[in-house]
Amino acid sequence: MYGGLILLVFLALLFAWGLNRVRRVLRLGPVGYVGVMIVFVIVMLLIYGQTVR
Repeated sequence: MYGGLILLVFLALLFAWGLNRVRRVLRLGPVGYVGVMIVFVIVMLLIYGQTVR
């Protein structure tokens, strides 16, 4: 169970690092950045919820 959670945290950090690079290229504002992060967190929680069952 904890292996999946550790993997999700690692993926979140990797996604945040990549999104930061993409944000510089696309010049996303803080609102766009927060919006993408919220969507990512919701999707990851849904995926984690499906694997726990």
